This record gives sequence, structure tokens and C-alpha cells, in this order.
Amino acid sequence: MPLVEITEESHGVALSLAYATPDNFTGKPIYRRAACYLHPDADARLQEAVAQAATQGFRIKIFDAFRPAEAQWTMWNHTPDPEFLADPRRGSPHSRGVAVDLTLVDRTGRALDMGTGFDAFTPLSHHGNREVSAEAQRNRHLLLGLMTSAGWDFYRNEWWHYQLFNSRRYPLISDTALPERML
Repeated sequence: MPLVEITEESHGVALSLAYATPDNFTGKPIYRRAACYLHPDADARLQEAVAQAATQGFRIKIFDAFRPAEAQWTMWNHTPDPEFLADPRRGSPHSRGVAVDLTLVDRTGRALDMGTGFDAFTPLSHHGNREVSAEAQRNRHLLLGLMTSAGWDFYRNEWWHYQLFNSRRYPLISDTALPERML
């Protein structure tokens, strides 16, 4: 099944694809081409989350979605930390097109305070961490509520990561499956 391309125009989201820039935990671009894709099942859930966020006066800003299986190896080889990265031998939900890393932005495009940045590989990034400010906790709960009510599951160690339930039922996807490669 082909992946659905997610664009700012088609989905009403903001895109800030971290792995196409050096602004990520590796310090180097991983993707040669900045593109955002999801499996059609995940796309439907994303559209629901976008609609729910809009009713609250927010937009979704996406940092990463589909991640080619080859890119997962690049990340793992840099930082083999199973608390924050899926072991590529088991496969990541990102590499199946059914995970998205995101945050909420207000009407002006300012990101809500979530207590840490995206890809902060620290316990402060965990859902329910009470060491971040009360505002950040509220914002994380708002994001969690929007995403779970739209049908997403969450990963307890990363406030920014959401995936479809039973993500392992989806096959791993290689960069070569894309109409135009990302790597």
C-alpha cells in the first residue's frame, strides 16, 4: 500500500522535519530530501487529530513521520539507546509509516512549552514527569488527549511520539519504496 504524503497545504499542519537538517540528536542531516509520509491508516488518524486541535485553536507541527528502515539503522548506530530508539532489528513504528513525532503550536505558530525539546533523550521527556513546569505538564496532557482521542497510542518515554495501536502488524518499509527517495 502506498504511503500518503503529508504537506502543510494538504493537511493544515506545520512541518519542521528535523532529520532533514542537522538540528537533531545526531548533529547531521539523515534525510537527503525533506518529505513527510504516513500509511493511509495513520493519515486518517492524523487528520482527526488536526481537526480536534483546530477546535481548540491549535495546529500540529510534525518533526518526523515515516522513517525509512535504513534511517533507523543510522540513528541506532549513532545512539543505540532502547529507551528512546527502536532497535532496527525489531523495527520502528516510524519505519512502518504508522508513527509521528509532533507538538502543538498556537495561532501565531509558537510551539507550546512541553518542558523539553524534541528528541531530548532524558527522563524529563517522559509522559507524566512532574519535574517539568505545570504549564508544560498541562500542554503535554492537552497533546495526549487530542492524540489519544483521535485513535493514537503513545510512547511513555517521549511526549512527542505517537503511533497506531498494534503497529507491528504493518510491514517495514524501505526508502526504495518511495516514489522519490528520502535518503
